[in-house]
Amino acid sequence: MEILIKVIQLFMSLSLLVAIHEFGHFIAARLFGIRVEKFYIFFDPWFSIFKFKRGDTEYGLGWIPLGGYVKIAGMIDESLDTEQMKQPVKPDEFRAKPAWQRFLVMIAGVVMNLLLAFVIYCGISYTWGSSYLANEDIRWGYSFNETGHDLGFADGDKVISIDGKKIDNVNEIMNMLVLSDKDRQVLVERNGMPFRITIPYDKLLEMRNNESYADLYTPRVPMMVHEITEPKAAKAGLAVGDIILGVNGTQVIDAAKVREMLKQYSGQRVTVDVERGNNIMSLDMPVDAEGRIEFLATSPITLRTQKYSFWESIPAGARLTGRVISNYWQQLKMIVKPQTEMYKNLGGFIAIGNIFPSEWNWQQFWFTTAFLSIILAIMNIIPIPGLDGGHSLFTLWEMITGRKPSDRFLEIAQYIGLLLILALLIYANGNDIYRFFIK
Repeated sequence: MEILIKVIQLFMSLSLLVAIHEFGHFIAARLFGIRVEKFYIFFDPWFSIFKFKRGDTEYGLGWIPLGGYVKIAGMIDESLDTEQMKQPVKPDEFRAKPAWQRFLVMIAGVVMNLLLAFVIYCGISYTWGSSYLANEDIRWGYSFNETGHDLGFADGDKVISIDGKKIDNVNEIMNMLVLSDKDRQVLVERNGMPFRITIPYDKLLEMRNNESYADLYTPRVPMMVHEITEPKAAKAGLAVGDIILGVNGTQVIDAAKVREMLKQYSGQRVTVDVERGNNIMSLDMPVDAEGRIEFLATSPITLRTQKYSFWESIPAGARLTGRVISNYWQQLKMIVKPQTEMYKNLGGFIAIGNIFPSEWNWQQFWFTTAFLSIILAIMNIIPIPGLDGGHSLFTLWEMITGRKPSDRFLEIAQYIGLLLILALLIYANGNDIYRFFIK
């Protein structure tokens, strides 16, 4: 059932993204009076699931869910319809239009995907607001794995800033370390004093390559008393809102570890250090036969949620769009650097499908769809023949130099580009298969 939910979400998301992208090309072409012969969601070699014709355009749904296309008259595209290019130029063909109009038609799909992401992020901001774990709420610092210790962190460190940028969101720490292409200067608070850590780029590179960044740091979250269920606990002085910081003189700022320690003292009495307001108190507490103190626990740290009005959601959506674009572009730059070995993490449709939650969640669905829309936009603008970026580059060259590349050159470039794209698809989906069956 979980797999089915992921597949449905992937299908819905890709269908929307492809439709919006191709609609961008379609509407721009029609705006400039260019004939569009086909508008297809998914590819349709040999046959289509359904189709109909309205005006000069055939609309349809293909059977290979790997994308979609619009076939613009008089353009050398992935259809490689060279016969049409041998015919005399007609006024309503792509090749008959000025270079600036052809350029706008080519980038219209990318613009629509970016616009879609912006609209979705605005809608998310307005509907659900922005929820995040605030760095300043992690009053007890972070616990680090072995790699984190090797980078110079110590358990209990509170991260203040990285390269002078104050950390507001807990997730920013990971983003700034993983997406680094240089040494990082990290300012932490250690034992109440500022402490500066210089992390060399080669260590960050090593961290990414062995994937130990997955659990590099964990917020230290102590146990807080939510409700007392046994009079003995209240009689011993425990109160709702007390935060457990230690057991028998040992500091334990982790709810799970508190439970483990208490089991060692089943049926005995222990000294529990608690924080109450601005005071630290030591209480003599009974532990029952099952190793528990009778109270219900909760976390003293909760997610913060920023709510937005309709008008406030627009700049909030713009900021989020810009941040996601910046982060993904940084990832892309690192993927093409062989020394980072991030190309090993490339994935195909299985990897994309796994981004979606296994239970239906509209907020997460729209977040993921907006993220994929940005990926589609950025990948399409890469100047590879066969992609929008390749077509745009050749048209831009014509606009600057006044010389249009020959049809033969464009045909050859299109073949090369399609081979590159096919190789990338095989590699990415091959990685999926390797990770699924071998790793």
